[in-house]
Amino acid sequence: MTAPNLSVHARREGSLATGASELLKRWRGEATPIMISRACAAAFLAGFAAQPAFAHGESSVTGGFLSGFAHPLNGLDHLLAMVAVGLWGAFLGRPLIHVLPVVFPTVMAVGGIIGMAGVEFPPVELGIALSVLLLGGLVAAAQKLPVWSASLVVAIFAVFHGFAHGQELPLTADPVGYSAGFVISTGLLHVAGIALGLFTRMQGPWRFVPRGLGALIGLAGIYFLFGALS
Repeated sequence: MTAPNLSVHARREGSLATGASELLKRWRGEATPIMISRACAAAFLAGFAAQPAFAHGESSVTGGFLSGFAHPLNGLDHLLAMVAVGLWGAFLGRPLIHVLPVVFPTVMAVGGIIGMAGVEFPPVELGIALSVLLLGGLVAAAQKLPVWSASLVVAIFAVFHGFAHGQELPLTADPVGYSAGFVISTGLLHVAGIALGLFTRMQGPWRFVPRGLGALIGLAGIYFLFGALS
């Protein structure tokens, strides 16, 4: 898979996340737990509904769109990091609710190119584990950062996730379909995180739900970190 193809997929994911966050922004002051749950479910169902546009001839190959789409969902470390990015963006508000879901896939594409090129890189599993731990911790602590520093944090971790993805691409039977599925699934995880982040705008104990989720994500990151170091 070429660098232009990766960039196209990154732009598609960025557009998906930005459009979804614009829609979610209109719900301000109107969100309820039921609405948020439905939004999360709709996000994942939308990915399956998009299958025909990317699965040409997939029945005759392995490692295509469905494999790519399922990869982030099967990999708990990637799933939690993507949801944490959405959660943090929703907590930080504008402009980062739009910026972070765009920065991540864009830089992830760069990391994918580096991974495909076989460039020497720091321990990837360690970087991914730290991304889960620190992103979860930032959400749990309700930590606010300037636009440039929040974007830098997300970009650094995106390189590690992209590098791991880029290493896997040459092993797939359909790299384009696999990458498309992977990028769409990642974008939907960002959207799910943003939807869950709407709890912060509610009254009562519901507003602490995102921080509680961030704490759980951080604890999972500690587990992944021990695994990466062992």
